[in-house]
Amino acid sequence: MSDADAQSEGDGWGPLSALPGNPLMWVLIGSELAVFGIALIGYCGARLRDPAGFAEAQNHLDRLAGLINTAALLTSGWFAALALDFRREGRRAAARFALAGAAALGVAFLVVKVGEYARLDAAGFNLNSGGFFTVFYLVTGFHALHVVFGLVLIGLVAIFDSVDNFETGTAFWHMVDLIWVVIFPCLVLLR
Repeated sequence: MSDADAQSEGDGWGPLSALPGNPLMWVLIGSELAVFGIALIGYCGARLRDPAGFAEAQNHLDRLAGLINTAALLTSGWFAALALDFRREGRRAAARFALAGAAALGVAFLVVKVGEYARLDAAGFNLNSGGFFTVFYLVTGFHALHVVFGLVLIGLVAIFDSVDNFETGTAFWHMVDLIWVVIFPCLVLLR
């Protein structure tokens, strides 16, 4: 038996053992990616049934808000990666400072998203305003909940700041970024 086989057999996680952070986080990430994937497949199916209605509904979205949110999350992901690098180097204060930057941009994302929801609601577009808006609110709202959970996780990582916790927390935060980079073009940009 090779050393890799012995290590894999000993920890019981198989290929997940080679990933950074806690293997359970990778199970969660895989399941969350599957859920969002299914939601986007549902969106595509609904859009095929009413392409004109979906295109018209998309005209009421604020693309600039979406671009700002994309920039906020991608920059936040960069801060999270920087925090992990700092922590691996033993620079705890710098790591926490970078985590604070990641969290601040996550909060900025939520502020912009809530503002977008409020503007849409004031214009009469809510969860019950037809197929597009039902899917839009469900998918983006579910994503926003992941941002909130990610912010809680970032806070916990800042307190319990082991390298393993940093790897685990930043893996989740990057999943949140990745999902947004798929959601935004699908729901807002693609016509």
